[in-house]
Amino acid sequence: MALNAKWDELFGEATHPGQPPASMNLAGLPSPDGGGSGDPNLKADEGPWHKAGNTAGELRTSTATSLTDLDSANEGVTGATAGFDSSAALTEIFGTWKTRLTAVRDECGRLESALKSAGRDFGEREADTQRKIAAESPAPAQKKGN
Repeated sequence: MALNAKWDELFGEATHPGQPPASMNLAGLPSPDGGGSGDPNLKADEGPWHKAGNTAGELRTSTATSLTDLDSANEGVTGATAGFDSSAALTEIFGTWKTRLTAVRDECGRLESALKSAGRDFGEREADTQRKIAAESPAPAQKKGN
């Protein structure tokens, strides 16, 4: 399906009889021509991003613990298995798992920081946008006294 056809399906004519087409608005304000619903359907705040960052941090900690456990479990394995064919295989497996777990730990640390930073940025921009809209909104009409 072409992009324009998909766009028309989503936001163009009503796709179901009796239903109006989808509408969009910005910062919960209706469009000047009355097309928006007025409901705040676009909101960015820190919460979900911070929660995802915390999860990445927990995964980083868990992976770091697993790396320590892997090192501890591997201590003395090479000496204890000397002469066995499995010794070389164990050494190879240890190395690849250590490399993989290190990469996962490092990526989780990077993601924790990036997700929390994105949340702060979105939250700050949301608050800034709300302040700007409030400042530019016309003041309510004053009623003349009788």
